[in-house]
Amino acid sequence: MHAKWAFVLLALVFGLGFVFLGIGSGSNGITDALQQAFNFGHASGGTSISSLEHKTQKHPENAQDWRDLATAYEAKQRTSDAITALVRYIALRPKDTSALAELGSEYSDQAQTYATQYQAAVAQSAIQTPAGQAFAPPASSPFGKAFNDPGTLKDPIATAVQSVASTNEDTAFQNYQQAQTNATGAYQQLVALTPNDANAQLQLGQAAQAANATQVAIAAYKKFLKLAPHDPLAAQVRTQLTTLQPKTSSKKSSGK
Repeated sequence: MHAKWAFVLLALVFGLGFVFLGIGSGSNGITDALQQAFNFGHASGGTSISSLEHKTQKHPENAQDWRDLATAYEAKQRTSDAITALVRYIALRPKDTSALAELGSEYSDQAQTYATQYQAAVAQSAIQTPAGQAFAPPASSPFGKAFNDPGTLKDPIATAVQSVASTNEDTAFQNYQQAQTNATGAYQQLVALTPNDANAQLQLGQAAQAANATQVAIAAYKKFLKLAPHDPLAAQVRTQLTTLQPKTSSKKSSGK
């Protein structure tokens, strides 16, 4: 469990570092994101979500309706719904690179939400566990030995609470990794269409690293450095490569 927390924390710190510094060569980071958000709001033209939903139900093959619906969901921060609408749109317009980049970003936002949920579950578990131990008998006493024996009967309430906390941790972590895996897939589609886009390579590397897709992350980071060797984030990327490559080298040397 500690390994999971360290993994999620590393991804959060690395991801936030990219957000605040701006992603890749030629990008203004948050400024670009805000400008894009304003453009999305303008494009929707104030059409209500319910009206757009009705249009997509009536004309499911109309790509623009799905695009407008995704924009409307994003304006309301309904990330999961926006992802669903974007997936439908991209199925109809698979070469729309801006939509693919947007989908990857939405998956990454979703992953950050799950990471926060995981953090909360871990914190809650940490609070609950000592509470039960505080009333435990001395470990050297017969009751204390029985209390610490995993084969003996435990307090059913404490056991149930701890089980729920553990389940919440596992669920949030699995959701986090799935969202990062989905983001990786979206960015892979994007770089297939724009192989010389340094920003897209960096975004792919970041998502793949968070999804534990090490080889994909290494390839994307190397491509980014080839395309933008003097980018302000190049030093960070080189640092990440040094942490990723020894892992793959050790696996090869051990025959795994």
